[in-house]
Amino acid sequence: MSASRSSGTTDALGPEEGPEGRPDGTPDGTPDGVPGAGPGAVPGSELLAALLDGMDAALCAFDADGTVTHWNREAERILGWSAEEAVGRPGFAGWAVRRADADEVQGRLMAVMDGPGRQVHEFALLRKDGGRVLVRTQSAGVRGADGKPAGVYCAFSEVHAQIDLERAIALSEALFEDASWGVVLVDVDLRPTVVNAHAARALGGGRTTLLGRPLGELIVQGVEDLEGALQHVLAAGAPPAPAELWVTLRTAEGNRRRCWRCGFLRLASPLAEEPVPLGVGWLFQDITDTKLAAQDADRVRFRSNQLHRASRSAAECEDPMEAATTSLDYALAGFADHALVDLVAGERLVRAAATPSDAPGPCLPVAGGGIPLRYVPGHPALQAVDRTGSVRATAGAERAAGEWAAERQWPDDSVHALCAVLRSRGRTLGVVTFLRSANRAAFERPDAVYAESVADRVAASVDLYRSLGAGPGGTGPSGG
Repeated sequence: MSASRSSGTTDALGPEEGPEGRPDGTPDGTPDGVPGAGPGAVPGSELLAALLDGMDAALCAFDADGTVTHWNREAERILGWSAEEAVGRPGFAGWAVRRADADEVQGRLMAVMDGPGRQVHEFALLRKDGGRVLVRTQSAGVRGADGKPAGVYCAFSEVHAQIDLERAIALSEALFEDASWGVVLVDVDLRPTVVNAHAARALGGGRTTLLGRPLGELIVQGVEDLEGALQHVLAAGAPPAPAELWVTLRTAEGNRRRCWRCGFLRLASPLAEEPVPLGVGWLFQDITDTKLAAQDADRVRFRSNQLHRASRSAAECEDPMEAATTSLDYALAGFADHALVDLVAGERLVRAAATPSDAPGPCLPVAGGGIPLRYVPGHPALQAVDRTGSVRATAGAERAAGEWAAERQWPDDSVHALCAVLRSRGRTLGVVTFLRSANRAAFERPDAVYAESVADRVAASVDLYRSLGAGPGGTGPSGG
């Protein structure tokens, strides 16, 4: 990487050398004076030349008079001047710097010889082909054995390369401090090694307490999918698009279900000849609220479409009860497993229509109806009638679902119930009950709103049915 004026190798080790090129005056061929060196050790000048040639930064050095004494291969790559052409020249004037700028550049470089520390400058240097290149230099003085200034060494690199490096460092620092998304570095054992502040909050821990812990300690459900993605990245590289993962986190407040949009990058060592995986860079954003909002919008759109289709189909039915059961058939899609229609008959409720209790099927009128239901006090259907509103109920975890459903005269697989009152023209006509099995979630308030919309349509059909005197409590066409 460097060359001398005579032999093409470094023969000037600095101002502390002896007259024969070594600090103690011994010839260059003797073993190096490094502690532990013996016969066969690399001579000092060759070792220094190898070290300089291996540097990633361009390096040159000047003696106290400003003459170039060292010039490595990176300096040759940037400027095009070889070591043989550079070493021995009196400064940069006329070859590496325009003559008009030479005095200023040389003065700023050599000024550091009389001061402490390093100085950073930016210069426009000349390439051998006549082009100009902007470089950033770091220069420092060299002192001899007597402590007096003996020269200057200068390391330099192209400004754009330096700026790229600074940007990369700044980006890394920003990602691990102020990023608005989670950033986690995972080693090849799939354990976090670096966690930024956002990721620490999302995972429910501190930036240091999460390090080295298995992901299974932090994620209750979904860890298999995440670890599978990380292993795929280590083996095959980053996926072409972000992935969405649903996970359940263990937190001090209990388990939380979250949706993360994740991106992955395989990290490899830049110092190895062959790509050596260092781990995976995992970036993620919490999109739970957005995902839930999208799901809610899809659900509302689907249910609105079902109500529209139910209205169109019910309008074609000659029998009002058939119109009522048709509306329920459309409502059950994606909403519940069973539907029951109980109509008011005096002080009791009578089953008028129901879906099959043992298998999926359409809602049909009950044959031989008219026998009052033996609902116990406090039954959800009776509560809905008393409150003139919707009632939700769920089997407790401490009781068997079949026992809970049997007590309420519902199908055995029922675990969640929603009772919506049937009202028309200011009168309570009955109750429609929607039932879900254990593989569905409990009914929530949006579900009750939808059930009430369905109940309004069913109630209109039931009211017409009763007005024709065809059902429990009916008065007939000429009735009161």
